[in-house]
Amino acid sequence: MHGFTENSAALDAATGPVEELELLLTAAEAYPALERAFLGARHSISASFRIFDLATRLRSPEARAIGEDWFDLLVHTLERGVSVRLVLTDFDPIGAADLHRLSWNARRRLIAAREVARGGRLEVLSALHSAQAGIGARLALWPGAHAKLRSVLDDLNARSEADRRRFLEEAPGIARITRERPDGRIVAVPGLPDLTPATHHQKMAVFDGRQLYVGGLDLNERRYDSPRHCRAPERTWHDVHAMVRGPVVAAAAQHLDGFLDIVAGRRAPGPAAPGFLRTLSRPARRAPFRFSPRPLVTEIERAHLSRIGAAERLIYLETQFFRHLPLARAMARRAEARPDLRAILVLPAAPEDVAFENSSGLDVRYGEHLQSRCLSLLYDAFGPDRVLVLSPVQPRRLAVEGRAELEDAPIIYVHSKVSIFDGDAAILSSANLNGRSMRWDTEAGLELTAPAHVDLIRRRVMGHWLPREGDGGVDPAALDPRTAFEAWRVLADLNSRRSPERREGFLVHYDSDPARKLGLPVPGVPPEIV
Repeated sequence: MHGFTENSAALDAATGPVEELELLLTAAEAYPALERAFLGARHSISASFRIFDLATRLRSPEARAIGEDWFDLLVHTLERGVSVRLVLTDFDPIGAADLHRLSWNARRRLIAAREVARGGRLEVLSALHSAQAGIGARLALWPGAHAKLRSVLDDLNARSEADRRRFLEEAPGIARITRERPDGRIVAVPGLPDLTPATHHQKMAVFDGRQLYVGGLDLNERRYDSPRHCRAPERTWHDVHAMVRGPVVAAAAQHLDGFLDIVAGRRAPGPAAPGFLRTLSRPARRAPFRFSPRPLVTEIERAHLSRIGAAERLIYLETQFFRHLPLARAMARRAEARPDLRAILVLPAAPEDVAFENSSGLDVRYGEHLQSRCLSLLYDAFGPDRVLVLSPVQPRRLAVEGRAELEDAPIIYVHSKVSIFDGDAAILSSANLNGRSMRWDTEAGLELTAPAHVDLIRRRVMGHWLPREGDGGVDPAALDPRTAFEAWRVLADLNSRRSPERREGFLVHYDSDPARKLGLPVPGVPPEIV
């Protein structure tokens, strides 16, 4: 930590798993904190990221004093004698060819930094999830997978020979399942390729075993945004991360050291650690028709279900997706049992690939169907006076099309993953509220129960979306679990009626109609796949 600020809270008595918490909203706050942690590391850094792009520009004055981008910072870190271990997510080369290629390009840059640093102690592990679909499931999925591979190869064969060779060098997973014909065209080799439906989705780092950086934010330029969100909608990216100290750091370090062996089935998972939450899965044995891995550790899901079951006044969920039916059903049951319970959900107006790429693939439509079902459960159980589903938009007009716009304003893309339950607890993690994050992908996060930490999260996470008063703060009634719901409803009602320039804060009502119209059930396909 770098001193107590309005973004941080420390406990007077070190009685809990988290002693110090610094909350970081958007990359404008998180990237400089991560840079300073690298600069301050003395002997070791252990990390796992889905995306870690060394071309990302440095933002903090301290880091910019030594270079321009993360390549320079990593070289500097290695030359100081710091040992760095990074698990970099790899992706199924058919299902996510672009991300697979991106991952291996990132690996090459990381290795180049080690070479520039004259053999610095850098270990890079490119990690594809160990769980693969069974042969029967692969047969069932093959028509769709083959269509995706054919699209990749059609694009590849339209390129020059030099570009084709470079692509295959940068995407070894594609190279393994293709061959070059005498005429130079790249074609798929006969056979049924492996399909890997799960990924390592966590974004975290431990510094010297003393400090933990964890949350929803990867490292690249696409994810850079500031709390003002005044960029084009496709360049907005609202996220939340945390920098913490305390006993929870040791649990995170142990997780980073062993999760690959646990997922591969070479090691049993350790017991749950106070304050630290995980999702882990591993291959399902003797299950030829199984699409999915076998859920092994579901602490993030269990923590949500437990907190939902104890909520009395207000459940606040801020998430990229709300697609997990067990969570929606648990909230519906609690709403029926507790007439005073309210719920506020903050969601992006549309998934990223729908809003900015106009995608309408089967996976997209299935995801929209599941979210529509989950929200319908809440609307039915809570009724219109006890649940709010909101989306943030910019307070201006901008010429954008389709679902990149809501209520005549460009959307703000929400990628954060924070849940707050009354004034009692908060969960901050890498996990979306969908079945994939709850049961399949590797995820990590925190459960915070110290009143000072919950209060900090409520003030900063909820307060971020609200209008500022004369002293720069927000209306305390809009943060109090007993009164927040009504304050947010009044604000959203007013903003949804006003022109963008006259709105206060960022919130308007989420429009569920487009998702419901686009959504499509896919019988037989597990909901965790999206």
